[in-house]
Amino acid sequence: MAALGRIGHHIQTLTFSMPHTPETFLPPLLDPVTGEEVTFIYEPYIQSTRNSATRLSNPIYGSWELTDLLVKQYSPLFHAAANVPTFIRAFQALPTLNHLKISCPDQEAGQRYRRSIVDYALISLRIAIERCKLPLLNSLSLVSIHPGAALYLNPAMGLGARPNSVKKWKQIKNLAVCMDSIPFSPYPPSDHLKLLHSYLHVFASSLKNFVFRWHGSNGLSPLSLDRELCLQDRSPGMACPRRCHLALRPLKFDKLRNMEVENIVVDASQVSSFITAHRHTIREFNFEDTHLRSGTWDQALAPLTRISGSEKWKEKAEEVMDVPLLFSPVDNEENKAQDLVVDYFNCKPRAFRPSIGAWQRAGARSRDLFWGTPEHMKRFLRTSIFSWR
Repeated sequence: MAALGRIGHHIQTLTFSMPHTPETFLPPLLDPVTGEEVTFIYEPYIQSTRNSATRLSNPIYGSWELTDLLVKQYSPLFHAAANVPTFIRAFQALPTLNHLKISCPDQEAGQRYRRSIVDYALISLRIAIERCKLPLLNSLSLVSIHPGAALYLNPAMGLGARPNSVKKWKQIKNLAVCMDSIPFSPYPPSDHLKLLHSYLHVFASSLKNFVFRWHGSNGLSPLSLDRELCLQDRSPGMACPRRCHLALRPLKFDKLRNMEVENIVVDASQVSSFITAHRHTIREFNFEDTHLRSGTWDQALAPLTRISGSEKWKEKAEEVMDVPLLFSPVDNEENKAQDLVVDYFNCKPRAFRPSIGAWQRAGARSRDLFWGTPEHMKRFLRTSIFSWR
């Protein structure tokens, strides 16, 4: 921590990476006498004091009995992840931070409804950001995160949140999300989708650049979840009968200029509604690997004709396909592909910088994929069976 305090004012980009592993799995908390499961209701311990006597006089996890069980049955990694004061001191040493990257890959689908050590770390991370002065923080990249992260990173409904927590996150102008997919089906799980919808609402008034990608199989569009029938169940639930029947509020970004979504399934009417709702601010939008569930692309892009007053924009449209051609296994191409995905979601993707148009940009990318980089061609020619000089 002392070393971080000396160099922290030089750090502008921070990557927090904590993959899901067997070490991050939390087994049930058991009573050592009866063997019954003990209920653990977590409340973040935020109090920070240099007085050791005062610090040791208060139990960290609510009661001394529960604290004793957690110390004996959970690994030190759990207690480090739940140590909010340490996270706060770390971010206080980063006054010039402007880009935060969070990566929590490799969660198994069967563990999505169980809280792990990674989730406790995300809670501590969010609380630390909300309680530190980070005036330059404006970009957030969620690279390969699990669906449950939308709950623990949500300042409006997360543990330890304060009334002014949402205000801190309104500094974010650039948001890139790569989330483990929730497989598309007629009746997909609605809870994680509702959490994602609520999380994106936090940035509705401030976001200017937005990129979203489902990792794995394609999923529903995060921009139009309020129009999905599976999320419009008006039958009251048992836990919250007064709120479960309420419809989701439409998602509208007041300042959105660039948008890109990838690997989604959407209706043409949903695309058309999104373009119409953001016609006064949007400058560029890109639908990569997008499958229309109903309607045609002419119907989806019909608002462009109404906005421009003509169909001249169709004359500049060109359908381009990405056809990668691999000459030789130079270096580790799989690792390069993974690095490309990480670079793509570093809050400086193609949709974040000015360009001459989505179609021409796609064509340039296709040429790069076909011919490769100059260094790649040099290595290929040197290792060829021919003698190139």
